[in-house]
Amino acid sequence: MNQLPCTLEALVVRTDFSADGAWDALREALFSPSKDGFLANVALVDDRRYEGSTPDQVLGLLPPEYQHPLLVLADFVAVASTARPLLVVDLRAERGRCIRVVAAELWSIENNLSGANMDFEEFVGAVDDDGVFRGF
Repeated sequence: MNQLPCTLEALVVRTDFSADGAWDALREALFSPSKDGFLANVALVDDRRYEGSTPDQVLGLLPPEYQHPLLVLADFVAVASTARPLLVVDLRAERGRCIRVVAAELWSIENNLSGANMDFEEFVGAVDDDGVFRGF
């Protein structure tokens, strides 16, 4: 597999290609502002070369100069649910630790981690019983 692009934005890597309509809905959720006007600063990677990739495999494809504190996977779970629970991978405190976040709330994690306003641990502590972060 090829190395992922180096961007200033958080990468959202599509690893499931089973439903184009679900992918379209996920993209719409990511690029729709929150009720307070916030958006996640993300770059989408929509390339079948990454189909079926695991978090560990995708971590191994990050370029050394990638500086963002997180990586996001749009995997089968994210595509299969209407809430679009993306898999967010910590790249700082506990590299490789993951939580799920509904697509409409990715802005909260991305904005706060990239601005060093909060730690990944604070989001881990705020997930629902099913392990998904749905906002504060």
